Amino acid sequence: MVRPTKERRVENIPEVKFFKPAGIPKCKLEEISLTIEEIEAIRLKDKEGLTQQEAADRMEVSRPTFQRILTEVRKKIAKALIDGKAIRFQGGDYKFKPRCKKCGSDFKPQMGKRHRGRQKFCPDCD
Repeated sequence: MVRPTKERRVENIPEVKFFKPAGIPKCKLEEISLTIEEIEAIRLKDKEGLTQQEAADRMEVSRPTFQRILTEVRKKIAKALIDGKAIRFQGGDYKFKPRCKKCGSDFKPQMGKRHRGRQKFCPDCD
């Protein structure tokens, strides 16, 4: 019996959910799906420049699990770029737990007019 997948912590959900090559109609493109936790792994490692251990700790997974996620998402992105496929962000096994961009503490996101969607800062810093 296969062990159930543990939910991975995600601090940021991208607002853009779809990318496609320019000049090709969407109806003629094949799509590659990236899960939200795969996008989080790329964000932590490549955009924020964290080490694998730091990124794995932030996602609340082991370092080998983080490496597997990162390897898989990089393969998918390379295939999409080289073969001219569209990329869609959707699904996955994750829990959304944002971290304050100012003080680094965890907080519960709230919706509101003032923030136009999800809050980026905790109530203490805002």
